Amino acid sequence: MGMHYSDEFRDEAVRLVSDSKSSVARIAADLGINAWTLRDWVQKHREKSIGSDGRRPETLEEENRRLKRELCVLRQERDLLKKAAAYFAKEQR
Repeated sequence: MGMHYSDEFRDEAVRLVSDSKSSVARIAADLGINAWTLRDWVQKHREKSIGSDGRRPETLEEENRRLKRELCVLRQERDLLKKAAAYFAKEQR
């Protein structure tokens, strides 16, 4: 059965990989763990931080800007539809 490591140990090992210029294999050897285990932890950490769609998560400011742009477009579309509905209502009289 495999070894079980605490979440703190895993997080610290992943941080060492991202902050260090040493190879994953060297850091794993220094920590006394298998290099493939450490690579797996690093990969899972990257997937979790990037998100399921492959992009990094938006900051609140980025999300706010994106939503404001979408709102502006939707308002323009709504106004256009109102004008078209009024035009066609006049045509039918």
